[in-house]
Parts: sequence; structure tokens; C-alpha cells
Amino acid sequence: MYVPRPFALDQDETHALLGSLRAGHLVTATRQGLLATLVPFIHDVAAGEHGALLGHVARANPQWEQPVAGEALVIAQGPDGYISPSWYAATREHGRVVPTWDYVVLHVHGTLRFHDDVSFVRDVVERLTERFESPSSAPWSVADAPGEYIERQLRAIVGFELTVTRVEASAKLSQNRAADIDGVTQGLRRRGDAALADEVERHRPR
Repeated sequence: MYVPRPFALDQDETHALLGSLRAGHLVTATRQGLLATLVPFIHDVAAGEHGALLGHVARANPQWEQPVAGEALVIAQGPDGYISPSWYAATREHGRVVPTWDYVVLHVHGTLRFHDDVSFVRDVVERLTERFESPSSAPWSVADAPGEYIERQLRAIVGFELTVTRVEASAKLSQNRAADIDGVTQGLRRRGDAALADEVERHRPR
């Protein structure tokens, strides 16, 4: 990944981002070419030096049966959006400005293994469910559904484990335009893009 110095994250920020993102594109190079699937995942920090991403794909998805050439890649993205030059103070001062796009993105490289094992898949499904149900005041649990129904559903998916070897992260959030941060955050909030505005503010150069 191309990461200009102003937009680079340190190791702690990168790992925090990895733990906060909820889904990404699992990309593999195969004899059929590049295959990609959008998947929710959890980061198991205890699995190896950099942890592992755990998730599942549909059994009908051919990606899991194709041998992977080299490492696999998960691309996960945080808030992103268009940044208008009309928000810049510099527009009124000299006009030498252009539009841009702010974003947060993570590339996770690693060794991929698929698990056609109901016990592994059940564990992943329960952990994913617990993570995403936790904000609810009345969280749903896998145990709330009939056992036979869950068993059939588990046999329709295949688990995966991406043992992480390298993580790259870029947070391009107008850090190179410190004098225009206020205009950018105000413009984003007027547009209703509070999540990106919060990220721009959080990465404001100090």
C-alpha cells in the first residue's frame, strides 16, 4: 500500500484500527484469477505474533476450494468521503486548491486456512454474534435458535483463519491541510457525515 508519511499510523494505532473494523474484502490469488468476498471478521489477538482474522464464507462460494497462491489479503475500510475545496480557507485566500478524498483503510496480509469443521465454524459464529450483538439491550444468541436449525446453517458455511503476517494502514484525513481542518469538519457535519468528521478531528495535527 502507498502510504504518504503524513497519513501513516504507528503500530498501536494500526492495531487499534484492526480491532475496531468490522468487515473487509477477503482477496485471494487463484488459478481462476483474483477472487474476493466481503466478510465480517474478528481479530483474535492471541493467535500468533500479530493475531489472526476469523470469519466464514458460504460453502457455495468457490473461493474456499481454490488453492491460494502466496498470501491472502483482507482490505478493510473505515469512514471515507469527498472533501470539497469550498470548505477551505485557502479557496478564499488564493484559490489554488483542488478536491480530494479522505479515508481510513487497512490492508491485512497473511496465511489463509479454511476450516471445514463444524466445531470451528460454530465457535467463529458465536464469537461474531457476541461481538455484533453486544451493543443491543436485548442481544440475540446462537443458542436462542433451534439446535437442529443452527446445525444445518453451520454446514452451509466454511470457516477461515487468516494468520496475520503484516498490516498496513493509512488514514488520509486532511492532516496536510492543518489550516483548513475546521472548514473540513464543519463541511462534513453539514453534509451529515459525522463519522468522517470525527476521524478528521481526531487526527488533527497537534
